Amino acid sequence: MKKYVCDVCDWVYDPEVGDPENGIAPGTPFEELPDDYTCPLCGVGKDQFSPLPD
Repeated sequence: MKKYVCDVCDWVYDPEVGDPENGIAPGTPFEELPDDYTCPLCGVGKDQFSPLPD
């Protein structure tokens, strides 16, 4: 599963870790995050994330 980085603050979403503090279980791919998911650090939406290169 790919990691994604916030284009605004560089926070990395790692699907193996998820975002438990915001209700996202470990093992959740970025593509399956809710449409209204926002960066836990700066609050921008999913459209402001980019996949990290392999």
